[in-house]
Amino acid sequence: MHSVRRTARARSARVVALVVPAVAAVLLLTTTTAYANVALTQVSNDPYTDAQAQHQTEVEPDTFQFGNTIVSAFQVGRVFGGGASNVGWATSTNGGATWTNGFLPGITTNAGGTYLQVSDPSVAYDAQDNVWLISSLGLSGSQVNVLTSRSTNGGLTWSNPITTATGNLDKNWIVCDNTASSPFFGNCYTQYDITSGNQIRMKRSTNGGLTWGAALSPNGGATGLGGQPVVRPNGTVLVPYRATNASQIRSFRSIDGGASWRATVLVSSISHHTVAGGLRESPLPSAEIDSAGTAYVAWADCRFRSGCTRNDIVLSKSTSETTWGSVTRVPIDATSSTVEHFVPGIGVDKSTSGGSARIGLTYYFYPNSSCTAATCQLNVGFISSTNGGTTWSTATQLAGPMTLSWLPNTSQGRMFGDYISTSVLAGGNAYAVIPVASAPTGGTFHVPMVVPTGGLAITSGLRASSGSPAVGAPAQSDAASTATPVTAR
Repeated sequence: MHSVRRTARARSARVVALVVPAVAAVLLLTTTTAYANVALTQVSNDPYTDAQAQHQTEVEPDTFQFGNTIVSAFQVGRVFGGGASNVGWATSTNGGATWTNGFLPGITTNAGGTYLQVSDPSVAYDAQDNVWLISSLGLSGSQVNVLTSRSTNGGLTWSNPITTATGNLDKNWIVCDNTASSPFFGNCYTQYDITSGNQIRMKRSTNGGLTWGAALSPNGGATGLGGQPVVRPNGTVLVPYRATNASQIRSFRSIDGGASWRATVLVSSISHHTVAGGLRESPLPSAEIDSAGTAYVAWADCRFRSGCTRNDIVLSKSTSETTWGSVTRVPIDATSSTVEHFVPGIGVDKSTSGGSARIGLTYYFYPNSSCTAATCQLNVGFISSTNGGTTWSTATQLAGPMTLSWLPNTSQGRMFGDYISTSVLAGGNAYAVIPVASAPTGGTFHVPMVVPTGGLAITSGLRASSGSPAVGAPAQSDAASTATPVTAR
C-alpha cells in the first residue's frame, strides 16, 4: 500500500495579464490506494469542465531539471480526437521536497487563448538567459502551431505563448545549450515534424525563446517523428528520432549551433511488438546526455524475446556523434518472463559520465502481456544504474495495477502518454512526474499527475545488461507497428 498526498490548489479560471498566479503546494490530504509500496505525492489535477474533453485526466508528462529546480509539463483534460483542454505545469524549486502547480495562460480558450486544444508539452531551461521554456502544439482544426511559453522566475509563472512555427505540425521537442564553455551557449533548439509526410524540421533561438529562426531540415531530409534533441558539452546537437519510412531509430546532428544540420545516421533497427488491449503505444525514443557528451537513447523493443512476443526496454549509446553502440537490454526481468515493457523515460545525472554515469529509467509495463482490454493490468516501474548502464538495480514498482478503462480514450487507443520522462538531480534522487489512474466515478476519470515522494534513489546492482538478440527476432514484428500514425498528437 502507499499513500497519495495531494497538493491543494485554487480552482479559479482567471488569467491575469501575461502570467497565471502560482498555486501553493500545500499538502493537506492523505488517502490510501492499493498500488505498489511507494509513497506518491499528487502534484496536479484537471480543473476544467469544457464538454470536448474527458475530465479529471492528465497525461503525457515531460520533466527537466537544472540545479534544484524540476519543472514538469503535461496535457490536462484529454480530448478524444487530439490534444487537451490545456497544458499544466508542476515545479519544485527545492529538489523535489515541495511542488507548486498551475496551467499555462493564453493558449486555449480555457485560459484566455484562441486555440481549441493544446498538446505535446516539452520542457527546457536556458541557463544563459535564466528562462524556463515549455514547448507545445496549439490546435485549431487543421492549423497546428508550435508554441513556446516562457518563465523568468524559476518556473512559477508563465507568459502567454510565442508562436515558434506554423502549419499542420506534430511531435515537438525543445532543448537548450547550457554548457558555459560551449561556443553556442544559450542557443535553444526546437524539433517538430510536418504532419503530411512527417518531414522533420529544426528551429533555433538565440534570445531565450523570444524569437525563432528559419525552419531547417537535415541534409538529405529526415522523415519521422518523436525526435528528442540533446546537446553535447562541445555544442554539438544530436537529434535521435523514430524514422517512419523504415523500422529504425535514426539520428542527425548540427556542429555549427543549428545553422545547418547534417545527414541522418542509423542508431538501430526496431523490433517492436504491439502491446495488447488497444493501448496507445509506439517505440518512440527517449534521449539523454551525460557530462562528457555520451548520448543515451532508450525505446521499447522485442529483439531479445524469442519470436518477438513482448517488448523489453533497450538502450544504445554514442560517444562519437556519428556512430552508435550495439543495442543492450535493460535487465528488468528474465527474457522468459511474461512481462511487457513500454514507453521508457530515461534520465541521466548530468554531473556524471561514462562508467560512473548515474541513470534512472521509468517505464510502464504489463505483468502478463497475454491480456485483453478488459484484463490488461497497467503498472509503472523504475530501475537505475550507477555505471552507465553496464549493470542495473532491482526494479521497483511505483504504481499499479491500473485497468485500461480507467484511462482516457483517443482515436489511437487508451492513453497515458506517448512519452514520459525522468530527471536526476546531481548526486541525488530521480524524479518522474507520472499519470496514475484509479477507478472512475460515474463518468468522471481520476488520472492526476503524481511524483514519488522524496524521489527515487539511484542505486547499483548486479543485473547485467545483455546484448545478444533472440535468434530469428525480426526487424519489425507486425504491420501495425510499421504503420506509424501520420500524427501522434
